[in-house]
Amino acid sequence: MDSRSEHLLDMRPEIGQGNFHADMSPDERFQNQTLRPIIKLQNDLIIEVFKNYIRKHKGAFYDLSLEKRLLYIENSIQKDIKFRNSLKGMIIGHFTVQEYRSYILNSSALNKRMMNMVINRLKDQVQLLENEVLV
Repeated sequence: MDSRSEHLLDMRPEIGQGNFHADMSPDERFQNQTLRPIIKLQNDLIIEVFKNYIRKHKGAFYDLSLEKRLLYIENSIQKDIKFRNSLKGMIIGHFTVQEYRSYILNSSALNKRMMNMVINRLKDQVQLLENEVLV
């Protein structure tokens, strides 16, 4: 294994082995083995990127009810293609070459899994997206 791959794998957080079982589909295995640790590693950056997205869209997010904030998160990632591609790049950039080769075999389904995981992570941490008052 090349040093880039070793470094990428070494810096990923550990994910519990409970997410793995013998009859997993290849996509599910890729999700749990590759996507989950990378998204966890990138969590703080994903939060900051979404805060910036909110600011660029004039902070309308902050005037919404909790239910509408959750929809806003979902819609922003599903409908804003540039934003979605930016998030995908933050994750794909942490793939090893071998993981990338696996990813391109079924990128459409894996992209869907990836974005659903990011959406769920943001929704689960919506309290971290509160408007920060600068003093």
